[in-house]
Amino acid sequence: MQIKRDIYLNRLIVRKHNGFIKVITGIRRSGKSYLLNTLFYDHLISEGIKDDHIIKFAFDSADDLITIGEDPIVLDNNNEKRKVDPKKFLAWLHTQITDTAMHYILLDEVQKLGAFESVLNGFLRKNNMDVYVTGSNSRFLSKDILTEFEGRGDEVHVLPLSFSEYYSFKGGDKSEAFDEYSVYGGLPAAALMQTEEQKATYLISQMKNLYLRDIKNRYSLHEDTTIAEVLDVIASGISSLTNPRNIANTVNSVHGGNICDSTIERYICHMEDAFMLTRVKRYNVKGRKYIGTPYKIYFEDIGLRNARLNFRQIEGTHIMENIIYNELRYRGYQVDVGMVEIRTKDANGKEVRIQQEIDFIATLGSKKYYIQSAYAIPDREKYEQETSSLDNTMDSFKKIIIVEKTMKPRYDEKGYVMMGVKEFLLDKNSLDA
Repeated sequence: MQIKRDIYLNRLIVRKHNGFIKVITGIRRSGKSYLLNTLFYDHLISEGIKDDHIIKFAFDSADDLITIGEDPIVLDNNNEKRKVDPKKFLAWLHTQITDTAMHYILLDEVQKLGAFESVLNGFLRKNNMDVYVTGSNSRFLSKDILTEFEGRGDEVHVLPLSFSEYYSFKGGDKSEAFDEYSVYGGLPAAALMQTEEQKATYLISQMKNLYLRDIKNRYSLHEDTTIAEVLDVIASGISSLTNPRNIANTVNSVHGGNICDSTIERYICHMEDAFMLTRVKRYNVKGRKYIGTPYKIYFEDIGLRNARLNFRQIEGTHIMENIIYNELRYRGYQVDVGMVEIRTKDANGKEVRIQQEIDFIATLGSKKYYIQSAYAIPDREKYEQETSSLDNTMDSFKKIIIVEKTMKPRYDEKGYVMMGVKEFLLDKNSLDA
């Protein structure tokens, strides 16, 4: 079954022949290789590009490594310090480019190539090479390459399946599909599995034997127990404000350790570099400035978050907020957590300052939206609680409240748009409703 990923395919298509290295990043198993080697390859063929002018190479493929004279057993792909010999790769590549016509170079897991920055920089000087690369670690790709290229690296970040992508092949009852997606997430392999037992086993195994193992190997950690404990605490607290001190206190209290703030910070950076999670800073709407800490942490895939906790904490409120955050990123928005500060009086009549939260500020060019994720609004008190921060922004940007129940977009008495989460996720134009 072919899963459509049109939004990412179109992002690659509009970047053709732009003189940049197209860098496709994302968590492992998110579908980067499928996007590049199947969907984009099929597009090139449909445009009349000859197959021998589309050069594909995967640096984690034993077959491809043998083709250029590398021994995949000796190379040991799990050892981050061992790299593919760039001389062998370039010698092979030069045999594949036989004329001056445009060649499309599709390279998988390029961070496994030795001196890959220099190799790719060399491609920028070739007029007949349009280059696309994938990688799973931002330390090797979105940070270093884009700096190395001095603005000539163009990143396309691929998330696991959005709910609309998931539902496009899943079909059926929308509520049932959303419930399943909220538990098992959008990793393509898991989404295509038939039973809950298969999905759960796969996700738990991937988290333990792939993602955490990668971090341990990449950063030469002597043991992965502590970082796993840190990940558990983060997973339990998604969508809540936190910082390294809070996480360290919880880890030490629960596990009886003595981990320090700096170690927590380092581990979070490792997990960000592996695209497992993302930190989101707060933005003071009235003061127009960012606040460094506390911040929120969201998982790249909610299924992996749930798997890390053995599917014990399936809280609809926090999970829905994480899904909305990923959807906004999928649509290309820059996302911050909003904060407005108001002055009020306490029970003793003393003036105090109170910080109110806006779940998301989504920005794309001149567009800006304030978005509240409110799982349920059963009464007037809850409504006023959810909308108070929106009332105090003192600007005219569109304000949206997303709830769990099925609800077509409608304006409420304050002029805010209310809609159901499924309606928001399945309509690409829902923010403009």
